[in-house]
Amino acid sequence: MRVDEFDYCLPEELIAQTPLERRDASRLMVLNRATSTIEHRHFPDLLSYLRPGDVLVQNDTRVIAARLWAERPTGGKVEILLLNPAAGAKSENAWECLARPGRRAPVGMELSFGGGRMRGKVVAKTDFGGRTIAFDAPEGFDRVVDAIGKMPVPHYIKAGLADPERYQTVYAAHRGSAAAPTAGLHFTPQLLGEVGQMGVRIVRVTLHVGLGTFRPVKTENIEDHEMHAETYHVSREAADAINSARAAGGRVVAVGTTTVRTLESASTDDGLVEAKEGSTSIFITPGYRFKATDVMVTNFHLPKSTLIMMVSAFAGRERVLEAYREAVNQRYRFFSFGDAMLIL
Repeated sequence: MRVDEFDYCLPEELIAQTPLERRDASRLMVLNRATSTIEHRHFPDLLSYLRPGDVLVQNDTRVIAARLWAERPTGGKVEILLLNPAAGAKSENAWECLARPGRRAPVGMELSFGGGRMRGKVVAKTDFGGRTIAFDAPEGFDRVVDAIGKMPVPHYIKAGLADPERYQTVYAAHRGSAAAPTAGLHFTPQLLGEVGQMGVRIVRVTLHVGLGTFRPVKTENIEDHEMHAETYHVSREAADAINSARAAGGRVVAVGTTTVRTLESASTDDGLVEAKEGSTSIFITPGYRFKATDVMVTNFHLPKSTLIMMVSAFAGRERVLEAYREAVNQRYRFFSFGDAMLIL
């Protein structure tokens, strides 16, 4: 399929620049795959579509202050975006990163961060054009990153983020993401409490969002696009809860595309979710057979992105594009801080 088949027209003013005052105040479009019908609701109405015995699965990754500025030995600065720990690296704090501009961070260069609080050596180029950097932070890597880094909000958000916690889910727990699993931003502790009270079990898995999720598709044919690997973890407790719910007739309600990627990566062909951890470069496009996802909660995604391709695989490309046209006509708010969609 061609990437142009996942394009749509979006007025710029519909790109949400700031989060709403209340997390759960967003609108909720409900798309029913069986009837091809659309309903316009608000996010707390999600409860009326859940059933006792369902399991709500969320990605509990936490975004780190991944945008750093490095000082070169010869002067000038380079922007560094932490993506994920480098697999198999000799250094404990070696990370795969994006460097802008990359030519200013050649292999072998020593970089300084935060006026010398942390140093980094460029040890390799990555296969996606980035850099592997080995960091040395006497005060502790996490501590220095939190002190000198900035929250890596998406490029289409032009307004400053007054409260960085609004780019975290209320259940964020495990550090490691370069971007938020934004479908989860709509949940509040109160709403999650109501979900539990109605007999829906809440389960957490972890996928650290990196380049694989937000890297644009630059090939004409989507089959030629290569996904960057992201690390994930599914605990034994989470796997057992999901499998038990399905065996009893409950549905797996996945919150966000990253949760879907985790579930589909950790499941067998017959839909059994395994307790496992590792990396995944799964690329879900139309024609994919979903094994462990019954219902999806998601946001509205960028045109031509891997995310809209995944949603199209789940609900049908024409049906999704029609829903997006309806969302534009109804003036929904789009992308990270925008409104939500429930796909049944």
